[in-house]
Amino acid sequence: MIAEDEETIVESLSFLMEKEGYDVSVATDGRTAISMIARDIPDMVLLDVMMPVCDGFEVVRAARNDPNTRQMPIMMLTAKTREVDRRKGLELGVDDFVTKPFSTRDVVSRVKALLERAEN
Repeated sequence: MIAEDEETIVESLSFLMEKEGYDVSVATDGRTAISMIARDIPDMVLLDVMMPVCDGFEVVRAARNDPNTRQMPIMMLTAKTREVDRRKGLELGVDDFVTKPFSTRDVVSRVKALLERAEN
């Protein structure tokens, strides 16, 4: 799942993920992401920190509080580079952080690594 409100990022990540054989679902705000995750648990979530309705931190909090999604890998995509934001995400249980702007190919390789780690 990609939870991101910037259309160009959604398009490029979706294209590359689908090219790699992944099924991709998209949420463009935090509340939609929370309900989609609860309804149809994805293998992992690429999650923007700053989204409409509720932010990525709230999405992580909801996912980590649900026993069904507690172990689901979450990679945060963020324009925020402050250490306090990164620390907050890690304390909530984020598995990886990617700072914008980023290489979409780098994100794909990091997704593969997180999914492989989750399978073991």
